[in-house]
Amino acid sequence: MDQQKIVSEQKEALRTNVPAQPNAKWYVIHIQTSYEQRVKQALEQRVKSLGVEDKIFDVVIPTREIVVVKKGKKTKATEKVFPGYILVKMILDDDSWLVVRTTEGVTGFVGAGLKPTPISEKEVEAIMKFVTQEQPKFKAKFSVGEAVKITEGPFTDFLGTIEAIDEEKGKVKVLVSIFDRETPVELDFLQVTKL
Repeated sequence: MDQQKIVSEQKEALRTNVPAQPNAKWYVIHIQTSYEQRVKQALEQRVKSLGVEDKIFDVVIPTREIVVVKKGKKTKATEKVFPGYILVKMILDDDSWLVVRTTEGVTGFVGAGLKPTPISEKEVEAIMKFVTQEQPKFKAKFSVGEAVKITEGPFTDFLGTIEAIDEEKGKVKVLVSIFDRETPVELDFLQVTKL
């Protein structure tokens, strides 16, 4: 599915003041990691087949778009913000609780004791802001202190050590030994490779 469509669906789904569902609240459901999409589809299907559309309104997997550097190329990817968790907007009662709880892959609601606890409007707004941020994030495959080889630019084939990582900009600061002195050089993630 197109990333723009996913983000716009998430924005729409996380709107909190929908007049048709004044008693509905957002709940966090713990599921088996890597089964988020499967559980979402199964739950949506069960809501329709069991006729509880008036109690369970939305199922959201919070994701965001990031830029990953793989084999020297930048590619866009979708990252789950909370792996192993999905959000469900619902009016909680015995029927709706049972529909969600007995969906295959759901391990339980997040809450105090045995009672599911809704997340606050403030938390929903924070999640919405986070998943809809315009600026794609880079996912660094490097760590500070790691030895790297520079693959392009004026310092090609020089070896260095990563001093700092700026995931926001997709840059690393590499300490390169030039004339027996450590000199910091700022490079793009694409310009370095692990040794």
